[in-house]
Amino acid sequence: MSTYGIPLLVLAVTDSATLTGIAFMLEWVPRLGAFALAGAAVDRFGSTRVLRIASVLRALVVLAAALVLPTVGGTVAIATVMLLAALTGVLTEFSYIAAETAGGVASRDAGGHAHRVQAVLLGIDQGATLAGPALAGVLLQYTGATGMLLTIAVCSLLGAALAPRQRPAWPQDAPVPVAQGLRIGWRTLRSLPALGWLCVGLVLSNTAIGLVQAAGPVLVIQQLGGTSSQVGLVWSAAAVASLAMVALARFAIDRAGLWPVGATAAALASLACLALAAAHTYTTFLVLVALLMAGEAGMTVVLRTLRAHLVPAEVFGSTLSLIILLLLAPFPLAGALVALTPPDLLGHAITACAVLQAAGLAVSFAKLRTHPATRRPLPA
Repeated sequence: MSTYGIPLLVLAVTDSATLTGIAFMLEWVPRLGAFALAGAAVDRFGSTRVLRIASVLRALVVLAAALVLPTVGGTVAIATVMLLAALTGVLTEFSYIAAETAGGVASRDAGGHAHRVQAVLLGIDQGATLAGPALAGVLLQYTGATGMLLTIAVCSLLGAALAPRQRPAWPQDAPVPVAQGLRIGWRTLRSLPALGWLCVGLVLSNTAIGLVQAAGPVLVIQQLGGTSSQVGLVWSAAAVASLAMVALARFAIDRAGLWPVGATAAALASLACLALAAAHTYTTFLVLVALLMAGEAGMTVVLRTLRAHLVPAEVFGSTLSLIILLLLAPFPLAGALVALTPPDLLGHAITACAVLQAAGLAVSFAKLRTHPATRRPLPA
């Protein structure tokens, strides 16, 4: 709801494609700065405490915005939604790193069945993505900003209450400096070429996906004549396709291994994104975005499985922070690109990014083809 609902709220308040792109950028730039700090905090204090604190603070932020927005307008309202985008972005990433670390613990406990654990966790993520955008769009259209923000606050408080109870596996007497955490993560990633090449391909892929996400409200509402609820429906349909891909990938990896499944998912994502610029109807746009995100889900299962298998537990938080920092760096760039690109040229920008995506994924999976961790089927 935060990721897809806040840009919708900005477009509803400002009616500006440029400000919507800037808000998307503001939502992601602080997240990138928070990752290393979040990883160090989880390594020191454990996932439970970090997840609870971040979730409670996010609830307080959106509650404050829900109280302020109905009473103000103009510049103050614009400033409020922009600040809301930035603060929720930071707090969401603290809770995300904590939850992913808890998932890493569960995967290590599962041993050779780590891909099954990751498929289930990704299915939970996609289930939330199925409900969240559609609910955000419907609430914004029929109850206004207050109803949407109150619902986000309730979800945040439930997340804090249901946080998994885990202590830090390697408690540290002193906090690890952010720069040192990034260096640790970088050294670990360089020592794992299979994981490194996959990250290269996914960085370029996320550039295209980030542009589609940032431009989605503008394309659907201003160019295809849709509504805010239809924007939410696009990402809910994408979540359905992603859930189906996750379920399929879980069994396909058992039989064929990581590489064939990942390469097939990469081809699907690349072809769908290349076709997006030619989408002139809402239905076509919805179907292509669903296929794009299904391919992304298949690659994500491969990434998360390799990450759980290859990254040492004692540096998992720092390495996870660096990987996520690299993978999400394209999203604020996508917001800036939407802000700077005239709406009628957004299709050409998507095509250019799709070409880069296809080339990057082709090179990455070519490099991964002979790596033993991606070729052999995993134990039944």
